[in-house]
Amino acid sequence: MGAGHDHGGQALRAGAKHRARLWWAAGLLAAFMVVEAIAAFATGSLALLSDAGHMFTDVLGIAMALAAIHAAGRAATDSQRTFGLYRLEVLAALANAVLLTGVAVYVLIEAVRRFSHPPEVPAGWMLVVAVGGLVINVIAFALLREGAQESINVRGAYLEVVGDLLGSAGVIVAAGVIAVTGWSYADPIVAVIVALMILPRTFALGRSAVRILVQAAPEHLDMASVRDRLARVPGVCDVHDLHVWTLTSGMDVASAHLSLEPAAELGTVLSEAREALHEDFHIDHATLQVEPAGAGTKSCEAVGW
Repeated sequence: MGAGHDHGGQALRAGAKHRARLWWAAGLLAAFMVVEAIAAFATGSLALLSDAGHMFTDVLGIAMALAAIHAAGRAATDSQRTFGLYRLEVLAALANAVLLTGVAVYVLIEAVRRFSHPPEVPAGWMLVVAVGGLVINVIAFALLREGAQESINVRGAYLEVVGDLLGSAGVIVAAGVIAVTGWSYADPIVAVIVALMILPRTFALGRSAVRILVQAAPEHLDMASVRDRLARVPGVCDVHDLHVWTLTSGMDVASAHLSLEPAAELGTVLSEAREALHEDFHIDHATLQVEPAGAGTKSCEAVGW
């Protein structure tokens, strides 16, 4: 027997709500990415090149976020995809993390090469482009901030924009140092600092995505507490085969077998168990199987989980 709320529809509507902001952010970043890439090759600045590469992953990440939202919307009407395609959002977030890690590693390798012979970089043009990048990233940051709280996919794009914002600030510092002192090492040093700032955030994002894909229990939930709470529902004498996992951002799913006392009222137990999961753990989709007391072990022998 199952009990749940329309949480999948809520997640889909949340994605659609942020679609326009994602499009605006992608357009602004894509336009300036071209400008920054041209400036990076023209000036020979590694810091600008790293920022342009990072901005490319921003654009690609947002594009994947939009594709995931679109695909999830179409799958919602497909009877063969009973959970829709919400996992596309998680896959897109994982791809973002991998891409951003690749950019960071490339910048680190290139910076090491440049430490031996740092090229001359025109600080004036470097400063102008970096300030423009900072402004664009601040706008994108504002556009994505709200959605980052609701979606792991939007959060991936948001984190990339945050990293890029810091990168633009670093390029401004490097341009200032070069303009004032002529010290060319500022360019690869800032590039290294930006790359090192990127890696911890991408690791956290990738870890969150992998946890969802392997169907690990959500980090914020204590499984023992979930089991104990279900066991305290009047009429329940045992809880087994309890599983809780995350389908996509903000959508935790549970399944459990409940052994009932002989006098237990089936409908009342299911209703109270569902409300307990919803109120105490914010689990809005639960599939609950009920069994007579003593039947649980025999009925679950074939399951090796």
